[in-house]
Amino acid sequence: MPDTAMVSVEVRGAMEATVAIAAANGSPVPGTAPVGEADLVACEQLMRGGSKSFFAASRVLPVRVRAPAIALYAFCRVADDAIDLAIDPASAVVRLDQRLDAIYAQRPQAFESDRALADVVARFDLPRGLLDALIEGFRWDAEGRRYETIGDLEDYCARVAGTVGAMMAILMGTRGQGALARACELGLAMQLTNIARDVGEDARNGRLYLPRDWLREEGIDPDGWLQQPGFDPAIGRVVARLLARADSLYEQARLGIAELPRDCRSAIEAARRVYAEIGREVERAGLDSVSRRAVVSTRRKAWLMARAMLVNAPLQRRAATGRSDPAPAMVEAIRYLVELAVEPTASATGTQPDSFYGRAVWVIELCERLRERERLALQAAAEG
Repeated sequence: MPDTAMVSVEVRGAMEATVAIAAANGSPVPGTAPVGEADLVACEQLMRGGSKSFFAASRVLPVRVRAPAIALYAFCRVADDAIDLAIDPASAVVRLDQRLDAIYAQRPQAFESDRALADVVARFDLPRGLLDALIEGFRWDAEGRRYETIGDLEDYCARVAGTVGAMMAILMGTRGQGALARACELGLAMQLTNIARDVGEDARNGRLYLPRDWLREEGIDPDGWLQQPGFDPAIGRVVARLLARADSLYEQARLGIAELPRDCRSAIEAARRVYAEIGREVERAGLDSVSRRAVVSTRRKAWLMARAMLVNAPLQRRAATGRSDPAPAMVEAIRYLVELAVEPTASATGTQPDSFYGRAVWVIELCERLRERERLALQAAAEG
């Protein structure tokens, strides 16, 4: 099926599922006006050209999530470019704020990405504060902000990538604190990987994201190096240190995948594996991301995505039996994002979640857990 037709089917399917669940629960149908097919096609083309790793992982997302994820990603790309390429970044930020005002008033300006995002905002109750934080991170880029410590850098990553993790979790129907924290941390890990991969490219554009105190510990003057960027073992050690931090966050994020709806787990595991593999490619290149840019081959991505498809079975068993790994401490940089996005859950209140989407997902996941427990009980009886 051509990509255009696929997007059209996914949009209609997502909307029909939303209407059906709302009717079954006696709830008003939120945002039933369909996204224009041309808008979604334009958004997908932008995503296809912007991030090949994200695009590859998105192909595994369920129908109900993929179309709104495309719309969200497209706006994020447009917002980034609007500030990054602007002659006057401050004015660009003001214009983006005005566009968000119009989106949240359900009167989007005449941009495909804005019209598509307005539908997502209405259907998923997407907190405005998350998009405001995203734009703040883009503004930090335009200002050329420096990052003295890894904590400072994670504050930046929280804004430009942790926000996307939180919003993706909401699109999947998950607003529990633990799942949101792990989603934000996955965003942090991905952004740290991007920074480790793009050291040379960023430097040639006058940007330096590596923690400046780490550079000085290796005997490198940050400003002097930025004037004449080059690779040596000292820079390699800083890149290795950044990748190690990213790997620890990828591991934390793994612990949250079992908390996602079952139909989303493989896609997020695929994204986690594909992005982590970028770090492995940097390592295979001797940690030289100054004179070269690491790329994960299409064949390797396909293999990693196939491996991710196998993750559902053990994760489903863990979710069904209530077993889980101990929750790690939340990264401080993402705490305020989780507070913006979280809402009461069944586990926290002892009742169904308050929102329409929370109720729908709670019922679906409850049925899944009951079916899986019944299957395990029958299997145990047969083996006994």
